[in-house]
Amino acid sequence: MRYDIRLNIDYTYSQPTDRTRNLLRIIPCDLRETQVVEDWSLALSPTPSEQQNFVDFYGNTVTCAVWHYPIKEVKIAMKVRAERTTVPPLLSLASPLSQMHKELANCRDISPTSPLHFTAPSRRAPANKDMTAFARAFLTPSMTAPEAVQTIGAAIHREMTYSDKATDVDTPAAEAFEKRAGVCQDFSHIMITCLRAIGIPAGYVSGFLRTFPAPGKEKLVGVDAMHAWICAWVGPEIGWIEFDPTNNQTINSDYITIGYGCDYDDVAPVYGAMRGAGDQTSEQSVDVSVIQ
Repeated sequence: MRYDIRLNIDYTYSQPTDRTRNLLRIIPCDLRETQVVEDWSLALSPTPSEQQNFVDFYGNTVTCAVWHYPIKEVKIAMKVRAERTTVPPLLSLASPLSQMHKELANCRDISPTSPLHFTAPSRRAPANKDMTAFARAFLTPSMTAPEAVQTIGAAIHREMTYSDKATDVDTPAAEAFEKRAGVCQDFSHIMITCLRAIGIPAGYVSGFLRTFPAPGKEKLVGVDAMHAWICAWVGPEIGWIEFDPTNNQTINSDYITIGYGCDYDDVAPVYGAMRGAGDQTSEQSVDVSVIQ
């Protein structure tokens, strides 16, 4: 499936800000066998005093933009053309969940994709006794690691209600779990916490999701949104798999990946600092269109 993706993020400040510095992680990545970025462009307004791209530890494309003069707004406009395919899973022996600790103990890989980087609690997905008990309640002695991922993902989908009013970007995962409500960021952090608690390395994935209009309706432009899901390491035979607890499904060609990290902090779309006073407002629009 080939896509044209447009992302616009606008920030407006009530008073001019100075020394504004942002790190942007919004450009999709190339993934072996599943995703190819054919072309992309990024326009920033006003023009930054400094701008450069680099690749972070996890392989995500990062744009660093700095303004050395006072500004009252920042407009970010990204366009991407990408192709996404789904590779059928290879026939392989799934690791039993009971053996995952041994598989990790034998792991000597320290590359960015090593499961060893995704086992410990992180700031956005800290250890939590309630989520640990929740995850363990669904385990069986004969369960494989991939079965545990799908079972816990489905349980979170059943228990949680999707609500963009229940949480914000800084809501702790424990609070969203207690409310049993939140958005894709909350669903993902809860699932990451649950999986790490039972010995399955898990990480956060940011990207876009192709949406479908209601029957008989035309697809509206700009109403899509950025999305989040999880990746989980289920043993050396299969390696990493990805699951979307918000929609209770494994990842397919409707998903376009931006990047990976231990939690949202590693792949936040815009992360930065500025010096100023007053209020700030922001608007975001996303459009994911299939190329016929």
